[in-house]
Amino acid sequence: MSSNQKTEKNLFIIFYLNAIYPLSPSLKSFLANKIKNCSFKKNELISREGEICNKLYLIKKGLVRGYFMSEGKDITTWIDSENEIFTSITGFFKHENTREYIQALEDCHCDYLEYDDYKYCLNNFPEMRQIYRIMLEQYYVLAEHRVYLARIPNAKKRLDFFLENAKPEIVERIPRKHLASFLAMRPETLSRLMKEKL
Repeated sequence: MSSNQKTEKNLFIIFYLNAIYPLSPSLKSFLANKIKNCSFKKNELISREGEICNKLYLIKKGLVRGYFMSEGKDITTWIDSENEIFTSITGFFKHENTREYIQALEDCHCDYLEYDDYKYCLNNFPEMRQIYRIMLEQYYVLAEHRVYLARIPNAKKRLDFFLENAKPEIVERIPRKHLASFLAMRPETLSRLMKEKL
């Protein structure tokens, strides 16, 4: 990871959060001093199983996935792209060793806020609590989609559900082996189903 510790004028995350809920000048000033930016190379591991992830990231450019290892195979559990926030849920919010790996699938550029600064925002800026509530609702909607997707017994219907709910522009960017893993099917099954769609 390469990181730029200097405060930059164009802090993407401030615009992102302000679009969710208006930020006070004091919160904007605090964030401008605390937000950092970083870059990850394609296939670079951002976080590993057993680590404590203390950063909340916002993707400015790139594609990221979460996965865990099972019997020597990696199982993709989520995929995020531009304008989405990611972290290890247990690692960040519970300050526990994470159970998953997080990997950049493309060269990525992110803004991030460290855990202590995030907690300070929640405790001292009421609008940050509103943002937290709204983001939590959005997360639960996405989690519900993933649970529903995992329970669909038919591979074709799982793919259909994914395509109906995913950002169309990222489908072709996801490596087929990781998309197949996310959809709980063999890569050759995914390849056949995608060809049928074409």
